[in-house]
Amino acid sequence: MPERATLNSVARQAGVSRQTVSNALNSPELVSPETRDRVLRAVEEQGYRANRAARQMRTQRSQVIGLRVEPVRDGVNGVVLDRFLHALTHTAERHDHRIMLFTAADADREIDAYADLVASVGVDAFVVTGTHHGDRRTTWLAEHALPFVTFGRPWGAEDSHAWVDVDGATGTETATTHLLRRGHRRIAFVGWPEGSGVGDDRRTGWRRALRRAGLPPGRDVAEPDGTDSGRVAAARLRDGGDAPTGFVCASDSLALGVVTELRSRGLPWDAVVGFDDTPVAAFLGLTTVRQPIAEVAVACVQQLQAVLSGERPEPVLLTPELVVRLPQS
Repeated sequence: MPERATLNSVARQAGVSRQTVSNALNSPELVSPETRDRVLRAVEEQGYRANRAARQMRTQRSQVIGLRVEPVRDGVNGVVLDRFLHALTHTAERHDHRIMLFTAADADREIDAYADLVASVGVDAFVVTGTHHGDRRTTWLAEHALPFVTFGRPWGAEDSHAWVDVDGATGTETATTHLLRRGHRRIAFVGWPEGSGVGDDRRTGWRRALRRAGLPPGRDVAEPDGTDSGRVAAARLRDGGDAPTGFVCASDSLALGVVTELRSRGLPWDAVVGFDDTPVAAFLGLTTVRQPIAEVAVACVQQLQAVLSGERPEPVLLTPELVVRLPQS
């Protein structure tokens, strides 16, 4: 029968002390990335699991993190949060935390769920997604001194709490620059109505790239997210004067609608760029901006560990990458 994995056996395999193993698992900021990776490899290979019951008695914590499951949307961009959920669960388990999922129809019910979960389960902390201006959820959590981190900036108050986000403006700026280098000069933006922090951020990058190229502001159409909205936006842009030859979109859903409209008119769509790198983008051969979701999840867990230790971590803003593809006929 194989020997049960212990803190000592992990330390021996990784060539470090017991304390270093404990730091790597519970306070990763105290060890170098190389040492942490070596310890985590040994943990995974040996199947080591810390004694959760003992830790809970010692720290008076449940090791449980609450996360709301977003409502079903159009089946395209919801994939991003699905990826985040998987990556967050995997990362949390490596640090001996568990994710507790719950549903809520709106912000008020989400806040009610926070209170219920703290009272009934003793949830230690929360991960909040889909942040926006004047977010009541983060205000409530802060007022009740409950640890949390957001996947998304606290728009308008960037230093108010722990957060991790992806630089959408850099993503759309890179996408627009890509089209400029291909010779396009009339590049439109298909985005969401103003007021959305994420949407406005992505619109900013498109404007920045055009301004840097010495071009006047391009045409900008704002529609609710969705493939039907993208098709409506493309029709408006094509039927107006100075029809654009390139399209930068705030989401893959909108980009898919633009592609559908262009194809229905027999027009090329190789100059359409989406955002989020969903499976449908890969299937179609759509150029898009990919968010580093696994890195977001790791950073969220690290931020929560710091908050639970009484620290105030620095915000984390990650850079997305452009995935260039050739359209499938």
